[in-house]
Amino acid sequence: MTFSKTTRRGALTGISVAALALITPFAAYAEDVVKVGLILPMTGPSASTGRQISQAVALYQAMNGTKAGGKTVEVIVKDDTGVADVTKRLAQELIVNDKVSVLAGFGLTPLALATAPISTQAKVPQVVMAAATATITEASPYIVRTSFTLPQATVPAADLATKNGWKKVITLVSDYGPGIDAEKAFGAQFTANGGTVAAALRVPLKNPDFAPFLQRVADEKPDALFVFVPSGFGALVIKQFVERGLDKSGVKLFGTGDLPDDDQLDGMGDVVIGLISTHHYSAAHPSPENKAFVDAYVKANPGQRPNFMAVGGYDGMAAIYKALEKTKGDADGTKLVEAMKGLAWVSPRGPMSIDPETRDVIQNIYVRKVEKVDGHLWNIESEAFEKVKDPVKAAKMKK
Repeated sequence: MTFSKTTRRGALTGISVAALALITPFAAYAEDVVKVGLILPMTGPSASTGRQISQAVALYQAMNGTKAGGKTVEVIVKDDTGVADVTKRLAQELIVNDKVSVLAGFGLTPLALATAPISTQAKVPQVVMAAATATITEASPYIVRTSFTLPQATVPAADLATKNGWKKVITLVSDYGPGIDAEKAFGAQFTANGGTVAAALRVPLKNPDFAPFLQRVADEKPDALFVFVPSGFGALVIKQFVERGLDKSGVKLFGTGDLPDDDQLDGMGDVVIGLISTHHYSAAHPSPENKAFVDAYVKANPGQRPNFMAVGGYDGMAAIYKALEKTKGDADGTKLVEAMKGLAWVSPRGPMSIDPETRDVIQNIYVRKVEKVDGHLWNIESEAFEKVKDPVKAAKMKK
């Protein structure tokens, strides 16, 4: 198996972003091997994201082999600790020293954006498997996304709130790109539907304490509280929501699927039963493709359950493999990106494709409710918004 982990973080000296444009074609380096540099937060606050994606990437190769387009695909994992400057340095090192043909991963928006100029200069595809700010793909013509955008999941959440008869809602989001996307997308759609956003609260991303913001919710007494937090932070929100007694106050808690994260759901307790959310993936998605994925993931990682980060990594590898098949193993960056445009396949999440115009994912968004099944908590899907494009880019194209 060619999945390898590299932890060396030696400083890269004498290399500027501009110099990356002068790198010789990678095909000449090792014609039989295509290297993928996987940059993830393997340690730090977002380590769960790195763990889920790296395990899913390894699983994809275990299930599908290491060959694509006649080439051996080798994955090199680097830990950026969730710090953008480290991400940028590692991307440079991977391109110059390791001669990777693809950069992938990117657990948070600042990490993806820090790498965008490097991908552009070196003409190396950047497959975003996690970061969800809508504008990321506009930062470089070499970025392709296999995760989701927050507006994709949030606009359906606003429609769901209206359908449930909630007139007054407070939004609570982490204060960075995806959170601001979620706040704006929810607010615009919900007010267009006739609802009122009583307050738009933003919580610092680093060292978050939701308690004072939840006290504001308790004082305002809205019909519902819409929440977006990054993967791995949902359990803390739930804990502090309960500590404030909001679970018994009549305030309905809902949000995107980052909140009832499959990776943490069983540990949240029965208090989350009935919590609704909108998202592109649930480990309980009823399809043979997902059953095979979940069974293999659990077998390879006992005691763990794949979440939406895992499926973003799994499908990121699918996009890379399918592109290499189309190019017959040619790892030229421009050719690989062109090959990814318009790709369509059945993922564990359901049908998905890469929008040829925006290089963003088109996918179903599901309405889910937390239910207990056979002693475990699951996000059970009830309906789907089909073939959802990123609403931000779709709106721009209409102008």
